[in-house]
Amino acid sequence: MRETLKKGMLAGLQTAWKLSKFIFPITFIVTLLQFTPVLPWIVDMIAPLMSILGLPGEAAIPLVLGTTLNLYSGIAGILSLELTVKEVFTLAVMLSFAHSMFIETAVALRVGVKLWVVLVVRFGLAFLSAITINLLWDGGSEIAKYGMMPEMTANPDGWGAILLLGLEKASYGILQLIIIVLPLMIIVQFLRDYGYMLKFSNRLAPFTKVIGVKPNASMTLVTGLVIGLAYGAGVMIQAVEEDGVSKKDATLAFIFLVACHAVVEDTLIFVPLGIPVLPLLAIRVVTAFILTIVVAYVWRRAEQKEARGVLES
Repeated sequence: MRETLKKGMLAGLQTAWKLSKFIFPITFIVTLLQFTPVLPWIVDMIAPLMSILGLPGEAAIPLVLGTTLNLYSGIAGILSLELTVKEVFTLAVMLSFAHSMFIETAVALRVGVKLWVVLVVRFGLAFLSAITINLLWDGGSEIAKYGMMPEMTANPDGWGAILLLGLEKASYGILQLIIIVLPLMIIVQFLRDYGYMLKFSNRLAPFTKVIGVKPNASMTLVTGLVIGLAYGAGVMIQAVEEDGVSKKDATLAFIFLVACHAVVEDTLIFVPLGIPVLPLLAIRVVTAFILTIVVAYVWRRAEQKEARGVLES
C-alpha cells in the first residue's frame, strides 16, 4: 500500500507538472487579453455570424469568453445579457462542445491528438448544433429567467492589478489541478496495482467496443466523463505512456470526450440559466456516441483499404 501511494503521488505530481506548463501561461495570457482591445476585436469580428446561428450580435461576448476561458466565464457573459430561452439554450449547447479551447487543445496536443481534429470536431459540433437548433426549434421565444446572479467584481485598476489578477487566476488553476489530479492518480495507481483496472476494463469492454475503442482506454473515458477533459487527460497521458493505448484509441476517446465530458458539472452549472438541462445532456451523449462510432468506422475502413493495397502490391 505504501509503495502504491508513493507511485501514485509521483505520477500525480508528474502529470500536474506536464499540464501546468500549458495551463498556467495560457490562463495568464487570456486573462490579460480581456483588458486589451484584442477581445473586443474578436467579438466584433464574430458578431456578423451570429444571425446564422439564430443569435443576436451581443451573444458573441459569452461565446468568446466561454471558448477562450471556461464555461463559468461564458455563463457570466450570458447573465449580463437579456436573451430568450432558445438563445440561452443554443449558447449552452455550443459552449458545452467548445469551451476552454486554448487549455484543452494544448492538452489534446500533449496526448498526441492532431490539432485539426480538435478544432474541426469542437467548432464543427458547436456551429452545427446551433444551426440545427435554429432551424428545428420554433419555441423558446420567452425571455430567460436567470435563477442566480454571480457576485460582481470591480475591474482591476491599472496594469499592475491586471497582472496580479492574471497570476492569481493562473495559480488558482494550477492549485485546482493538483487538488484534483493528485488523488485521482493515486486511485488509478491503486486500481492498477491491485488488479481492479483489468476487471474494470473487462466490464466496460462492451461499451468501449461499441465506440471502437479498446478496453485499456476505459479509465480514460470514465475519468473524462466524470471529471472533465483537461483533468481526465492526466489519466489519458499516463495510459498512452504506460498502458499501451494507441494513438488511434487515444484520438477516438478524445473525440468522444470532446462531445461529452464532465457530464455532471457541465450540466448542472446551466441550471441557473432557466433552460431545459436534460435535453442538453441528451444532445451531448447522443452526439458523442454517433460521432465516435462514425469516425471509428471510417478509420477502420481506411485501414482495411490500406491493408488490401499493401497485399495486392
